[in-house]
Amino acid sequence: MNIPFAPHHSQTKYQAPSALMLLQRLLVIAVVCLLSSVLWVSQTNAQNKPVLAQFIEKVPASSLVEGADGYGPVQKDVPVAPVLKNGEQIGWAFITSDFVGTTGYSGKPIHVMVAVDSQARIIGVKLVKHSEPIVLIGIPEERIASLTEGYVGFDLVAATKDADHELNIISGATVTIMVIDDSILRSGIKVARMLELGGLSAPEQSNAAQFKIRSDATAPEDWFTLVGEGTIRRMSLDVGQVNDAFATMDDPRALERPIEAPAEETFIDMYVSLVSIPAIGKATLGERGYNNLKTWLKDGEEAILVTARGQYSFKGSGYVRGGLFDRIQLIQGDMSVRFRDRNHRRVGDIMADGAPQFKELDLFKIPASSNFDPTQPWRLELLVHRDVGAIERLYTTFDIGWQPPANYLTKIVPPTPEADNSTGASFATDEQAAKTALWQRIWRDKTVEIVVLSIMLIVLTAAFFFQGFLTRSAKFTFWFRICFLTVTLVFLGWYANAQLSVVNLMALTNSLVTGFTWEAFLLDPLTFILWFSVAAALIFWGRGAYCGWLCPFGALQELTNRIAKFFHVPQWTLPWGLHERLWAVKYIIFLGLFGTMLASIDQAEKLAEVEPFKTAIILKFDRAWPFVLYALVLLGAGLFVERFYCRYLCPLGAALAIPARMRMFDWLKRYKECGSPCQSCAHECMVQAIHPTGEINPNECHNCLHCQVLYQSEKICPVVIKKLKRQESLLASTEGAQKALNRTRTTKQNLKEKS
Repeated sequence: MNIPFAPHHSQTKYQAPSALMLLQRLLVIAVVCLLSSVLWVSQTNAQNKPVLAQFIEKVPASSLVEGADGYGPVQKDVPVAPVLKNGEQIGWAFITSDFVGTTGYSGKPIHVMVAVDSQARIIGVKLVKHSEPIVLIGIPEERIASLTEGYVGFDLVAATKDADHELNIISGATVTIMVIDDSILRSGIKVARMLELGGLSAPEQSNAAQFKIRSDATAPEDWFTLVGEGTIRRMSLDVGQVNDAFATMDDPRALERPIEAPAEETFIDMYVSLVSIPAIGKATLGERGYNNLKTWLKDGEEAILVTARGQYSFKGSGYVRGGLFDRIQLIQGDMSVRFRDRNHRRVGDIMADGAPQFKELDLFKIPASSNFDPTQPWRLELLVHRDVGAIERLYTTFDIGWQPPANYLTKIVPPTPEADNSTGASFATDEQAAKTALWQRIWRDKTVEIVVLSIMLIVLTAAFFFQGFLTRSAKFTFWFRICFLTVTLVFLGWYANAQLSVVNLMALTNSLVTGFTWEAFLLDPLTFILWFSVAAALIFWGRGAYCGWLCPFGALQELTNRIAKFFHVPQWTLPWGLHERLWAVKYIIFLGLFGTMLASIDQAEKLAEVEPFKTAIILKFDRAWPFVLYALVLLGAGLFVERFYCRYLCPLGAALAIPARMRMFDWLKRYKECGSPCQSCAHECMVQAIHPTGEINPNECHNCLHCQVLYQSEKICPVVIKKLKRQESLLASTEGAQKALNRTRTTKQNLKEKS
């Protein structure tokens, strides 16, 4: 198996492929096609029946709901099954993946069985199957199970009114936990609505005339007309009204601390409107303000304007502490939206003529995932509190109702029943919107990490493009590399868990066979960005851009080896013949994993534990002792043989080296004397990627740039030293000739003066 890079001077005689070789190639292609077909057929068959039917016999009812002793038959119209206790129904069981299509990082659904009671409360949760090896192989199963079971008691009716709740994130499993949370809540609410649990009901399908927003509508230009016709709705509360509202409460403490102000004094004078409607937005914000609003909003998002004056603030201070505006929420039907600071903007001024002066002028964005309908009525609920103790408060609410005036709407003709495919289309649209909202939420939460990674990629790209300038100073290059690797290890690895793995490639290959979706890969923004940067780097520099600079485990190996060198730990250089043959081991490992993946993706993911990345980077050695021992042995070997694992065992490095042979540029400069007779670079290459004949093996090179430092070294490189000596000799001979010429001129001048 001649995987290592062949020297340029070698010559190979071409031989036409024999019939046996052609037959072997055809057999390989046939096997791959057959396996792909089997995977596709099995996937299709699995989709033809509910997922619940596959797992209901494997999950005892007692393990799902305490005290339960069985299930009823799976319903034909909705994939749910009654949960029974002593023959009586106590709830409904379902699998989340029957109702939502959210996939995990592996590209496959995370199957969770959930049980809900008649009040739409979750009474049982059990994780039944997942394919999240990149995080879950290294995390005890009971930690994930314990987290999912924490949803028992969750009120789905309350979730329809307030989607914000705290998530208990497990380090190394952030994406998985967010997917599980999204699946449980969205599928639970869908089931509750379909079965009309807890007072919830599914949206009615009606053939009545529907409406859409008119893009050509116009709005009055003055404030008082806008308010008078209902385009802007007003709620004005005085102190007396608020005191009276608290006086009607059952708690006597509500009367103990009334607002000390005249009853007629304004408590809050508040106005709201839906300014994402073009005519209203232009009338209130002006043409320029509305254009800025459109830039801020994405497809499917709406925005409301909220203004107020008086002694009470509708914003409060909660958004400063926790990013949540806890005094207002928008309610439409059984859907509610609470606003966070990232969905908020201040407004400079109201452009409508006659608008009063306000203390607070703010825009709030309604996310597309909330399924808000701008043509339907909604209300803004204002929460007012009263302190009744050192840390106790009582609350009451006031509502501003809003609905679009008729002149902003136009009727649309409903589809005929025969041609109505709206149910399936609506489900697909809602599902796609939910998936999009989930990955967008993750990207927003990772803004800082994305910015830092982008800066790292820009710096590294500049270093490669201007490597001739960078490598002029050996000391500067050394410390630049040490600092960059430290950031890679600490930030990318231990903090952000952005460690690429051969498992990523398995997930990609499997998704191409079973149905590729971008959402599965967008769930982890740092990994997504890294893979795209690696793909680009393979064209320019080969595998070394990632393996040598951006791999956290590689950085850990090199930094620990530097420490070992500082303490004079002996360094071993393997004989070239043995070293060259050990290169092939990582390719064999990769091909073995890839072949196993074609037969069983689950088995291949388990065998991928040959990578110590999850142990050393993702879980920071917080793992069972055999995994920790394995990682420490590899790091220990790296103390004596620099980057031992990278050189000989890494299947990810092998996977990257194969396409890296197609790189378009050769950036590393060499002299014709390199290798014959000079061996300086070959002896000092940290991974022995330079052949004795002087060629750099691009499959093994980590682009550390040390050979480029030597290329310009005036103390080590014989070519540079010889060139400098030649220049000095030439300069010396030139100076000698100049001195002789000067002496001749002086002699002639003296003779001339004497004569």
